[in-house]
Amino acid sequence: MKILVTVKRVEDYESKIKVKPDNSWIVTEGVNYRANPFDEIAVEEALRLRDANMPSEVVVASIGSGAAQAEIRSALAMGADRGILVKHDGFVDSDGVARLLAKLGEKEKPDLVLMGKQAVDVDDNVTGQLLAEYLSWGQVTFASKKESLESPEEKAKKPGIQLAADKKSAQVVREVDGGVETLEVQLPAVVTVDLRLNVPRYASLPNIMKAKKKPIEELTPQALGVDVAPKVKVVRVESPPARKAGIKVPDVASLVKKLHEEAKVI
Repeated sequence: MKILVTVKRVEDYESKIKVKPDNSWIVTEGVNYRANPFDEIAVEEALRLRDANMPSEVVVASIGSGAAQAEIRSALAMGADRGILVKHDGFVDSDGVARLLAKLGEKEKPDLVLMGKQAVDVDDNVTGQLLAEYLSWGQVTFASKKESLESPEEKAKKPGIQLAADKKSAQVVREVDGGVETLEVQLPAVVTVDLRLNVPRYASLPNIMKAKKKPIEELTPQALGVDVAPKVKVVRVESPPARKAGIKVPDVASLVKKLHEEAKVI
């Protein structure tokens, strides 16, 4: 069984983000980068599925500049088998990413594609859905995990996505308003993962050293036959308005009055 997982290089959510003076984009100098947290959950789930269904292979793919190799190496240090970097220095919108991944899907022929439900930099939450459409595959979004009485040690090893005995379908628990639902999807399929599916493992020092020798194949959009000219244009980026200072009130009655007459929330 082959599992293809996507990993995007994003700005660290703990970094202080500033907007450029011309409002064209953010200031990238001095900003730390890391793997998209939802993608790390997808990598962890892929590793659990592989270990529970050997022999299997986990392939990590990223689209971006050469610097994105760092995020691929991080996934390889977690335990993935090999990596693919589609090297492109310019901006690629969600549709372009989906079309590139569709070509990788045709090339690699995975049984399952796992992705974070969204990237924390632009929060589009559309790439997985577009990919499933381009590949004409089934899909399940927002994969989560049922609460169980298992010990933490058991939970740390067991995948949330359950494969059928014949490896031709999978059961996926997904988050919905007010709870979860369980769906069955035929493979190959695209599954996007949510926050509560698992907790990604830390890479051990031996695995970090091993990851340096694992192969990363480099491709280009041109080699895959994909025109990545953006269909979406960023017109303007603005910082959120500064928060106003709070005020102190002498008693509860004054608080209720202000909430009612000024804030108009009660």
